[in-house]
Amino acid sequence: MIPAAKYPPLVELMTQTILWKEELHGGQTWSYILKRGTAIRLTDLQGGANVSALLYNADHPEERYNMPDTLKAQHIARLTSGNVLYSDMGHILCSITDDTVGWHDPIGGTLSAQQIAKKYSEKSYQEFRNEWTQGVKEALILELAKHSLSPRDLMPTLNLFSKVQVDKTGVMKYVPGNSKAGDSIELRAEMNVLIFLTANHHPMDAESAYAPKPVELTLKKTDAPDANDPCRVFCPENGRGFILTERYCA
Repeated sequence: MIPAAKYPPLVELMTQTILWKEELHGGQTWSYILKRGTAIRLTDLQGGANVSALLYNADHPEERYNMPDTLKAQHIARLTSGNVLYSDMGHILCSITDDTVGWHDPIGGTLSAQQIAKKYSEKSYQEFRNEWTQGVKEALILELAKHSLSPRDLMPTLNLFSKVQVDKTGVMKYVPGNSKAGDSIELRAEMNVLIFLTANHHPMDAESAYAPKPVELTLKKTDAPDANDPCRVFCPENGRGFILTERYCA
């Protein structure tokens, strides 16, 4: 009798595309080259996370994420599923293919070491080790240097998991508790993208204790977007952006 073929469970088949997982600790800065055809999922492990992100064309880092073009092309003031992240050359660096948070802040900026010290008091690494206070701006500059980039390459960051509303008078308001434990956002790379991430406080967060929250990073393979991809059809500008990006990568 020929034994029945053994197939892995469906759940196992669905997870075979996962390449790796790791934790981005509170206060940690990290960088990686996301290859076209992969996606990275960030998951808030405790609730209340904030991750500042920078994105560059990995092959030509003089091309980088452009916040004004990203917002005006899609007629938005926040980021969520269906939105894309444009470069200053009109290419799409990443698409937001899944999001359980619903609002991510593109305009709030980052904390410098001086602001951190003023807000939370300065704690040195020599005395407090991994509990020391770290400026987001300075941490990103150090990480940029690992890829032969300099402070002049620093630009406005995305603040993933955070929400900042702007009223009719132009006043910005930070909304606490925007992200809950288990919430996640997934970024699909539409070209080779050099990405920088820092898990640290949002500059408008009123929290008085320095306690940046960790997130889990999951990298996986992903299919290329088809003609009905939600990010492609979100608006006519995105359709043209995908065509331009696919021609660039051809």
